[in-house]
Amino acid sequence: MLTDRLILLAPALLATGFMLLAFVLYAVRCALGRPPAVTALKHNEFFGPYVARYILWLIGPVERVLLGRVSANAITWASLLLCAGAGVAAATGSLATACWLYVLAGVLDLLDGRLARASGTQSPAGALFDSVADRWGELAVFAGFAWYLRATPWLLAVMLAVAGSMMVSYTRARGEGLGLALRGGVMQRAERIVLVSAGALVGAWFAAAADTSHHAATALGGALLATGAASTFTALGRWLEGYRKLAAREPAPPRRAPEAVVRKTGEALPITRERTV
Repeated sequence: MLTDRLILLAPALLATGFMLLAFVLYAVRCALGRPPAVTALKHNEFFGPYVARYILWLIGPVERVLLGRVSANAITWASLLLCAGAGVAAATGSLATACWLYVLAGVLDLLDGRLARASGTQSPAGALFDSVADRWGELAVFAGFAWYLRATPWLLAVMLAVAGSMMVSYTRARGEGLGLALRGGVMQRAERIVLVSAGALVGAWFAAAADTSHHAATALGGALLATGAASTFTALGRWLEGYRKLAAREPAPPRRAPEAVVRKTGEALPITRERTV
């Protein structure tokens, strides 16, 4: 039973071991005052600059190999297809496969933008293609999880994750259309990929044995519930932040001049207090 689980999760264990070893080397370099040099370092609230630099340093060799050989749009297509594959794998109960296809899709999604900037091929058309492809990819993955959990109450968690994830992206896009940069929050796409993939991996561990298979839906559903709740919190935070910023830009309404009340005698009497209804 344990052997079956180890065989099933062998790719995950090998990849995790490699990343842990690489992180130790990275931490040593940083401690010695020689952090890896990376360009266009971006990070969010959850993954700070330390972790972001590590991830970019880790995928740096792949980026250098692809630069000038593969277009950013081709990488975006590959990421979208991997998300579709992850959705199919999840729907058929292959949670471990779904996990690593989704992680690989996330890595490619990180690379396509960096390749576009490094090669000078950034364009509004490419930005639109990338953003829309990301949303379709997420929907494909969540659709697979929804089918896997269709007979359980955890289907509601999938629906919450879909709603929260889409609103995080929509609120940012709507804000950018109005001249705002709404990029904050603890649950952005990178965090969603990590949390959902971890839930799928734990679910795969339980599903590998008949006596624990009934816990697989709980593990995956719990991760999706956390993703949905945190995504909703992030979307609401961006919504309120954007509203406050836009409201602060609006000019103050002009003050109305005092009206006059005409007495029966024909004399005008200024009103010092307006009546509100």
